[in-house]
Amino acid sequence: MHRKLRKLNQKMHSLHFSMRWVIGLTLMVCGVLGFLPIVGFWMIPLGLLVLAPDFRWARRGYLSIMTWLRRFRDRNKPRKSAKEQE
Repeated sequence: MHRKLRKLNQKMHSLHFSMRWVIGLTLMVCGVLGFLPIVGFWMIPLGLLVLAPDFRWARRGYLSIMTWLRRFRDRNKPRKSAKEQE
């Protein structure tokens, strides 16, 4: 998944500033409406990723969300028993 996000980020750098701004803000606004069936809360980090090259606050927000998700994933990872480790 990390590779896919990196490729998306490279593609976003090639877009014009105003296009990134429109796409990023649209994703974030739709992400706020995450309780609706088609849009979801997953759009907020994606919108921050699109805006990250141009805005420091978006880069900081994206990094903090990704750090939280990694910690959440690591905390909830199933633990291996002693028999499985051998």
